[in-house]
Formats: sequence, structure tokens, C-alpha cells
Amino acid sequence: MAFTLNMFPWVYSAQYNGESWDEHYIEQEHLSPKEESSLPESERIALQMRRNNFSQFPLVNYTTQYGMGCFEGLKAYPQKNGGLSLFRPEENALRMKRSMEGLMMPSMEPKKLSTALLEFMRRNISLGFSLDYDSTWEEDNYLTAGAIYIRPFSYSESGIGINLSRNPWIIAIATPVSAYFKPGNNAAVTTTMIRATPGGTGWIKCDANYVIPALAKNKAIDKGFMECIFLDAKKHQYIEEGSSCNFFALLKDGALVTPELGDTILPGITRKSVIQLAKDRGIKVEERPLTIKEVMENAQECFVTGTAAGITPLCSLTHKEKTTDFNCGKMGELTNSMLIELKEIQYGAREDVHGWMQQL
Repeated sequence: MAFTLNMFPWVYSAQYNGESWDEHYIEQEHLSPKEESSLPESERIALQMRRNNFSQFPLVNYTTQYGMGCFEGLKAYPQKNGGLSLFRPEENALRMKRSMEGLMMPSMEPKKLSTALLEFMRRNISLGFSLDYDSTWEEDNYLTAGAIYIRPFSYSESGIGINLSRNPWIIAIATPVSAYFKPGNNAAVTTTMIRATPGGTGWIKCDANYVIPALAKNKAIDKGFMECIFLDAKKHQYIEEGSSCNFFALLKDGALVTPELGDTILPGITRKSVIQLAKDRGIKVEERPLTIKEVMENAQECFVTGTAAGITPLCSLTHKEKTTDFNCGKMGELTNSMLIELKEIQYGAREDVHGWMQQL
């Protein structure tokens, strides 16, 4: 399944009016979940297309024409003891605020946005649009487990000509998802394409930032790889990110290293969580420049992190036709144990000592 545009009926919408945010909860056309699942495929697709149609939002604007927008991604996880819980929604709301400010837009206070996300999800749950915990997910340590993906995004007012958005909307939708990366192929390759440049918008979860990663990742897939890894724009020597995920390397001396945050690195929430979990174990964590040479010569495990990626191991990394293997055929010990720990926290199978999960 991975990402599918199988939108839930309730959608959240708020537009900035110059002084405050005018909020609305929009109930799109729907049947019951059982009735929808029993529809012929063509009718089900037609219903989803109608559900993804909003006449009140302008087609021609600064978002559709120039990519002047930003978004977030967070998940609601079915809990082992029942119900759903969001993973660190306040962090997503805070990053959304920073992204909008970085794009010189009016921003919403994080508490207001996180409260709205809880409410719109509760409305969907009340209609039966939810996801139940499946005990079989435990058999592969939740690698193929499902969740509900929540996507808040900005959308500008009408306009043409390069300009700023002064009265944007924030819209939020929800859709079920499964594993982002296909199991069985965890090979990565560096790309000569540039994701972000110093002084740019690389630190913002900006719409336009994802065009080059989409191109680079698909070029990598065409060559038989799962993922592409971006290097820095100036020297092409330092690892920055994957196509939509942060990068970690466990070095042979036991240090866990991830590129330090700056204006070309997205401050990932899963990244932040992995750093905390590693420090809880007494692992030395270094946030610093990390060269491709150091990784190729001195890493024993590598993995990428993100809301969609979770913790995904890289079995190998290829750079300039040279390949370094990292426990190919077997997930690295640290990667595996941290993956299990994070997933068990998210799915309510392990104590949430940091208070990251917020129950719906």
C-alpha cells in the first residue's frame, strides 16, 4: 500500500484573514468504511476523486505555480491495547510554524494546529475511518505494519506572478499507509544532483524541495537501488540526506554519527527521537559533518530515518562505482534493536518513557 490517496472524509481547513485563522472542518462525500470497501473498484476510485475535489480552494496561486508552500507528515499508530495515538504531534506543529515563517507566511501557533489535528482525526474515527491493531505485525517487528498518515499543508490564496502568500490556508487530510520502502532491496547510491544549497530552503519542509529528490530517487530505482543519498552542494564530499530522510552511520569506534543541522538539512522528528534513544543507551552520538569517504571506509552500519521511512537500514552504499556493504543479508544489530524499540513505543508495545505518544 505505502502511500495511497485514500482520503478520510473529514478535512481540516483554516485560512489566515490578516489577524487570525478562520477554521472549518469539512465533511466530504462518503459512505461507511464497510460500504466503501465493497464498492466496485471503479466506483471506489470515483468516490475518492470526488473526495479530493475542493471547489473553495483556488487553482491558480503561488503554491500551484511556484511551489510556495510547505507541509508536514505525522502518523497515528494503532495501539496494542486499543485506540490510536499520534507520535509527537507538537513537534510537527512547531516545525510547520518554522517552515511557514521561513517562507515569510503568517504562521499558526503549534498548540492550535496540534489541537485541530486531534479534532479532525476524532471526527474521522467517529465515522469508523480508523485502523485496528493487528497482532501479526509483531512477527516482523512492525516492518509491514500499517498506520494513518496525517498531512497538514499550506496552500496560498489566488495569485500569479512570483510573490509571497499573505493569506494562506492550512489544510489537513488523513490516509492509511504501510511500509514506505519495499522490503528486500536496501541498497543506496549517491547522486550528483543537489537537494539543497547554503542559504536556501533546505531546512524548510518546502514543497519545492521535493522535486529533485523525486527525480534522483527514481533514477536510483531505475538502476536497481532503493534510495539515493545527496552530498553537499559545494564540495560534493559530505553526506546530507536521503531522498526524504535523514542519514545515520554507526562507525567502527561505536559512535553514531548524523550530519549536523544547518540550512541544508531538514530537522527530522524521527532523527531527533533516534538521537534521544541512542543517548538513553549511553551511545556516543555525534552531530557533525560526515564525509562520504568516512562512511565508505569506517561505517559498520548505516540507516535512514523519517516519518515515512521509520528506521530503514541500508545494506550497501555505492559511490562513483565503488560499493561498501553493511551487513548485507542481515540487519545491523544497533539498527535492528533501535528499529524495534521505536516501533514498539509507537504501537504501544513498550513503555513511552518520554511521553511522545498522544492518544486520540
